[in-house]
Amino acid sequence: MTNTPDLPDDMFLVTADGSADDPAAPTLSFRNSPVVLVSFAGNRFTREATRAYQAEFDIGVMDWRMLVMLTRSPGCSVAQAARLTGIDKAAVSRSLQRLEENGLAEAAVLGGDERRKSWSLTPQGQDLHGQILPRALERQRDLLKGFSPQEVRAFTGYLQRFLDNIEPPD
Repeated sequence: MTNTPDLPDDMFLVTADGSADDPAAPTLSFRNSPVVLVSFAGNRFTREATRAYQAEFDIGVMDWRMLVMLTRSPGCSVAQAARLTGIDKAAVSRSLQRLEENGLAEAAVLGGDERRKSWSLTPQGQDLHGQILPRALERQRDLLKGFSPQEVRAFTGYLQRFLDNIEPPD
């Protein structure tokens, strides 16, 4: 891993008291490190989304993500869903099992191999997706309050570039 010359390490670091002569070892800043901020934002967003969706719809955010995934890509496999969402296969599999147990998703075995399944939403799952989507859009608008459409597009582009940098080279 190499440092990008125009991004010096000290712009992301802080000491315990924040002064340059603090004897404490420098560490990542909670305010100036985009990686830390993205991680904190993701954790808080997931926690709050889980609380909200659990209270309103009796479903967690992971299961909501799989409802979105199966709406976008009906018939996908666990491996495809994991790759597209960036969530590990075990978590995807557990979520799909929960959705199946609750009558929201169903699996079709592919080629007689029980390990290979194609997942789709049931009509009940499609209905729940339709109920949650307006609330998800409302939450998104609340989180982006004060941003212009141009800023949202730029922010989305930055996040996509950030995600692209996470992907290991083929």
